[in-house]
Amino acid sequence: MDGKLTTFQRALLRWYDRHRRDLPWRVAPGSPRSATPDPYHVLLSETMLQQTQVATVVPYFLRFIERYPTLADLAAAELQDVLRLWQGLGYYSRARNLHACARQVMADHTGQVPEHVEKLLSLPGVGRYTAGAIASIAFNARTPILDGNVTRVLCRIDRIESDPRDRPTQLRLWQRAEEILPTRRAGDFNSALMELGATVCVPRNPQCLVCPVRTHCQAFAAGLQDRIPLPKKTKPTPLHRRYVLCLRHGRQFLIEQRPAKGRWAGLWQFKTLESPVRPFSASQLAQRLGFAISKPQQLGRIRHALTHRRYEFDAYTANLAAPPAAGQVWVTLAELDAYPLSKPQLSIAALLASGPV
Repeated sequence: MDGKLTTFQRALLRWYDRHRRDLPWRVAPGSPRSATPDPYHVLLSETMLQQTQVATVVPYFLRFIERYPTLADLAAAELQDVLRLWQGLGYYSRARNLHACARQVMADHTGQVPEHVEKLLSLPGVGRYTAGAIASIAFNARTPILDGNVTRVLCRIDRIESDPRDRPTQLRLWQRAEEILPTRRAGDFNSALMELGATVCVPRNPQCLVCPVRTHCQAFAAGLQDRIPLPKKTKPTPLHRRYVLCLRHGRQFLIEQRPAKGRWAGLWQFKTLESPVRPFSASQLAQRLGFAISKPQQLGRIRHALTHRRYEFDAYTANLAAPPAAGQVWVTLAELDAYPLSKPQLSIAALLASGPV
C-alpha cells in the first residue's frame, strides 16, 4: 500500500462518516462514536446479506424485526413461520441456520450473542466472515473480515493479480485485512471497507475519481482497476427440469413438504417430479401417484436461475377423480399464504391464481 497506513485508515473513516448509508441495522446517524448496534440486528443482517443485495434485504430485515423484536422471540418461533417470513429471499439454509443459531444462543449463552470469534464460530451457519463481522461491528473487537467487497478493495489496493479464490491468495487477503485494521473503531473500519466496495470500488467501472483512498491504490496507479481482481472462470450452468402437477379437488390443491435436507428443504410445493424427456401420461402419473387423475392440462413453464444451476418447471393441472386421502395436505390458493414456498412454486401459484381454477 502506497503511503502511510494511518493516512489510509483516517481517510477511509472520514469518508465513511460522511457518506455511509443509513441502514436499519446500523447505529442511527448522529449517535456517539462509541455506540454499537444491537448484536441481534448484526447477526440477522449479516445472515441475510450473504449472497444478497442490500436493497433486497432491507424490507425483509424490517419485517423480521417487527415479527421477532428480540433474539428470544426468534428462538421461540416455529421454523415453518420463520421460513414463511423468509420466503422470496432465497438460500433458505440461512433461515434454518439463523433459527438454530438463536436457539443455541438462548440455550448456551444465556440469550446473549457471544462477543468472541471462537464462540461465534461454534454457532450454526456462522463462518469466519460472519463471526468477524459480528465481533467487530457489534462489539468493536479488532477482528478482520473478508467478503466479496473487501476482497475486491484489497486486491486493487495491493494490486493482487492472482485469483482471489485460490487458497494462497485467500490467506494473503485475510492477513492483509488484519494488518490494516486500526486499534480503534475496528467495526466502523470494517463497515467502511464493505461500504467502499459496495458503492465506489464496484466490480465494473469503479468510481476511482471519488474514491477517498485512490492515492493508496496500486491498481489505480497502474491503470489496472478494471482488470483486478481476476474474474471468476465461467463454467457451463447445468439445466434441471421438473414436472409440477397441480392436483385439484374442488377449490383445493394438493401440496407436499420437501425433505428436511437438500435444496428448498422443509418448504412446501405442488406435486413435483423429475421431468422426463416427454410429459407423463395420465396413466403413468396415476401409477406413480397411487390414485387416478384427469388428463393433465398444461399451465405454463417457470424458469429459475441459481448461482450454479438453472431450473425449468413445466406446470400442469389435473383433477383428482376421488376425494383426498387421509394424511395428504389440501389447501385453497388463499390458504397457501400459511405455507412457505420457494420462488418457483410461488410463481406457479400465481399462474393458478391468474387463470380459471
